[in-house]
Amino acid sequence: MNLFLEVLASFFGILSVWYARKNIIYVFPTGIVSVLIFAYLTFINKIYAETGVNIYYFVMSIYGWILWGSKNKKIQKKISLSSKDEIIFSITIFIIFFIIIYNILENTDSDVIILDSLTTSLSLTAMLLLARRKIENWIFWIIADLIYIPLFLYKGLYIASLQYFVFLLLATSGYIEWKKNIKK
Repeated sequence: MNLFLEVLASFFGILSVWYARKNIIYVFPTGIVSVLIFAYLTFINKIYAETGVNIYYFVMSIYGWILWGSKNKKIQKKISLSSKDEIIFSITIFIIFFIIIYNILENTDSDVIILDSLTTSLSLTAMLLLARRKIENWIFWIIADLIYIPLFLYKGLYIASLQYFVFLLLATSGYIEWKKNIKK
């Protein structure tokens, strides 16, 4: 049953990242299916921060879906670069997330505290940037994916590890595609 759920979550996860790469709003509903399943899978595998990040993805997917689908002309509709202040904010929020998550995980039975804290902090920041259509989201995803691949291999979640390898490829091509979009 868990293998079936892992395959299903991975399928919808890859589809979601493909939609993100193409700047298509379906990134959010497909992502919601994936993250809800992965929240369950990561919880039963004691990757607790990852469980939390999947719940966060769920909330941010709703937020992003509303932003991207909004008729309000004041809401940013185009892909853009972060300003210097936004970059400083993103790095600061990443560090704050890491410290908080690490301190929480120290009180659990997790055997991957640092990696779980690091990937979760990177992902929380990346999702916020994605919802706001900032190209830097891809940089955070690429770094996180490079860590997720061996983390999920270590935990025996081989399909999820393969998924994150595909995510790495999609994130890299997403960055290139969004960069071209900005130049137009």
